Amino acid sequence: MAAEAKTEMLNKVLTQDGFIAALDQSGGSTPKALKLYGLSESDWSSDEQMFDLVHQMRARIVTSNAFGGDRVLGAILFENTLDREIEGKPSSRYLWDVKQVVPFLKVDKGLEDEVNGVQLMKAMPGLDALLAKAVAQGVFGTKMRSVIKQANAAGISAVVAQQFEVGKQILAAGLTPIIEPEVDIHCPAKTEAETLLKQALLAELDKLGVDQRVMLKLTLPNEDNFYRDCIEHPNVIRVVALSGGYSRDDANLKLSHNQGMIASFSRALTEGLSAKQSDAEFDKALDMAIESIYQASKA
Repeated sequence: MAAEAKTEMLNKVLTQDGFIAALDQSGGSTPKALKLYGLSESDWSSDEQMFDLVHQMRARIVTSNAFGGDRVLGAILFENTLDREIEGKPSSRYLWDVKQVVPFLKVDKGLEDEVNGVQLMKAMPGLDALLAKAVAQGVFGTKMRSVIKQANAAGISAVVAQQFEVGKQILAAGLTPIIEPEVDIHCPAKTEAETLLKQALLAELDKLGVDQRVMLKLTLPNEDNFYRDCIEHPNVIRVVALSGGYSRDDANLKLSHNQGMIASFSRALTEGLSAKQSDAEFDKALDMAIESIYQASKA
């Protein structure tokens, strides 16, 4: 990526009001995303057809007049989307060149089984090759997700250590990592888990070099403004919030109570969109969703 474009993207993410659209549902979550979009498993007969349909859904969102860099800072893509085109352009190039939306790429390969109350990321043996492809496609950053289900200090420490270890590999490739240790909203001791998580995050952030800057993607906390220390940390570009199963209204309300946090919603963004809507109906519903999330991110 040209240094000038990278600087423009960084400035946009750092300084502009808006949010990150999470359009990165992958193999396991794609059927659910399509079902919410009004399609059933009878509408496809192979994985390839399923991914064709989800790409059509994503392309419909991204090409809509409602979707643009005035309110959407960035969009997270799944690798399958990176390998496809939107209106004749590679997806990541379309996002930036046409929409002025910063492209990110989901790089994790899913989750391990739960151990010590957490699910670590599966090994990523092909990560260097994927990062090189992302750089070649003009991608700015990456995203990778772990899940915390219990307030287990050893488990949470392992999640954060793994996230930052891989994050440094991503930084070395010239990309900005979004580190996502999601606290499950159904965690029985969610407040305690968030306390342990913040301690571990700040400890790892303090070890980074001055030029090693990351983004954090975190579950909306039980305590308002709980992650202010992370937001203000010199090594953090932006802290974004995942919707985590909350409805859009609930997620927006919680987000509006956390100053400096912006949205990176997936299901809460696409809530109310349907394959059966006319383009006018679809654009209206998407515009309403984007505007509500934009306002909550500004609050």
